[in-house]
Amino acid sequence: MFNMIEIHLYGKLRRFASNKDATSESILLLPGSPDETITTLLSRIGIEEEETSNIFLNGTLSALSRSVKDGDRLGIFPNDMSLLYKWYFKKVRE
Repeated sequence: MFNMIEIHLYGKLRRFASNKDATSESILLLPGSPDETITTLLSRIGIEEEETSNIFLNGTLSALSRSVKDGDRLGIFPNDMSLLYKWYFKKVRE
């Protein structure tokens, strides 16, 4: 079975998904590409890094430099929805 990268978008970043309904989830499914990182994935979607705050890769607060692959799950929060995670959890860099 072929897996995709599952990207959950929150807040104002929902505009990058086809489903913009605030009462349901806004999810993108994209195939991974070789040497994909969170930064390159954001670029493929059209999201500027400055528009984001907290990004979770498979449930872990993550740096933009982390690698992503098919089957991974990302949660991307906009800069106006910053969470307090950075004070309590170490950001995983790789």
